[in-house]
Amino acid sequence: MLAIDPSAKVAPGAVIGADVEIGPYCVIGPNVAIGDGCRLVAQVHVAGRTAIGPGTTIYPFASLGTPPQSVHYRGGPTRLTVGANCQIRESVTINTGTEDGGGITTVGDNCFLMTGAHVAHDCRVGSNVVFANNAVIGGHCEIGDYVFLGGHVAVHQRVRIGESVMVAGYTALREDAIPFGYVIQPVGRLAGLNVVGMRRRGFTRETIHAVRAAYKMLFADEGKLADRIDEVEVRFASVPEVGKMVAFLRAAKRPVMTTKPRGSHLDND
Repeated sequence: MLAIDPSAKVAPGAVIGADVEIGPYCVIGPNVAIGDGCRLVAQVHVAGRTAIGPGTTIYPFASLGTPPQSVHYRGGPTRLTVGANCQIRESVTINTGTEDGGGITTVGDNCFLMTGAHVAHDCRVGSNVVFANNAVIGGHCEIGDYVFLGGHVAVHQRVRIGESVMVAGYTALREDAIPFGYVIQPVGRLAGLNVVGMRRRGFTRETIHAVRAAYKMLFADEGKLADRIDEVEVRFASVPEVGKMVAFLRAAKRPVMTTKPRGSHLDND
């Protein structure tokens, strides 16, 4: 059953699904679509051309679909889409895209954005992603599936973070981070692999060992990185997870973290 608190303001034209709860003092714009079973707890602001997937819960003072914080935005009809079954906690902000950045910001399914997190314009955030408190990403970032950003992480605009990366709290990223990497330090360096995250996802011991071996080869002291990438691609052709690392490195258009392994810091277990 649809339940809208009398103090909430839902503009004509907004599309509200079945079994949605819209709590006190929420404000919903005319171009917003709220999926079935969503819950807006209280004092939530959803504006712009924004679509919220079914089963998502949004907590007080979150603001979704507001215009991008970009001097290049020209007021066009850009969009925001948020996937299904997300948890968007207090004071989270997510902006729509810009005309020159593809026109859309996306957040995938089953994401957990904790208090004060920010997703800027034209970002692509995958599914099953966690942003801890006050983690923020600049415009045009690409965040892979199963990424975990610790508290107060700051990601520079246009940075790519590969699948299943873990970033320690209070880290700043200004370079791309390979899939399955573990990133630490005040200005992020690649410190190893997110083995804990891989185990939680159910990767086999054999797969994890292969990714470890590929990591050591990719960031060894000898030779050129391009040559090591070629060697890893051939040697681990049967391991899809290594293939993701190779594809990520080959697609790089900006610097990628390539810190070499350091003894006991090869992984976070």
